[in-house]
Amino acid sequence: MTTLTMYIEDIKKILPHRYPFLLVDRVIDIEPGMRGTGIKNVSVNEEFFNGHFPTQSVMPGVLMLEAMAQTAVLLGSFGAEPGSIVYLTGIDDAKFKQRVVPGDQLHIKMEKTAVKGPFEKWKGEIYVDDKLCVCAHLSAMRSKAAQ
Repeated sequence: MTTLTMYIEDIKKILPHRYPFLLVDRVIDIEPGMRGTGIKNVSVNEEFFNGHFPTQSVMPGVLMLEAMAQTAVLLGSFGAEPGSIVYLTGIDDAKFKQRVVPGDQLHIKMEKTAVKGPFEKWKGEIYVDDKLCVCAHLSAMRSKAAQ
């Protein structure tokens, strides 16, 4: 298997998200269209830490799920129609196991588990070091770009 990597400039060509909602810094260990690992470096300067929580910073779970969804979109972009848009349609079995705090590096492992027409299902896990922090199943729909 060839090891592929997506760097931030590659990511910005695919995802429409920008600061503060671009939540993937790099994608590594890519098996095109099927699986790979997104990397998110969590900095104390992240805007959400101002209010979540001021005395003990914790990354919001919903943003970790968003990082999973962004990673799945990036991995699913291989072979997809240029300019297509992916919409998150469901989150199942989300479990939050460990806190994520400033200084952590998220390893967002995503694997496509099913495809039916424009619909995709993904299994995701987020690790910090070797500790599982989040796991969930995501559903998405790929759509042609608006004209």
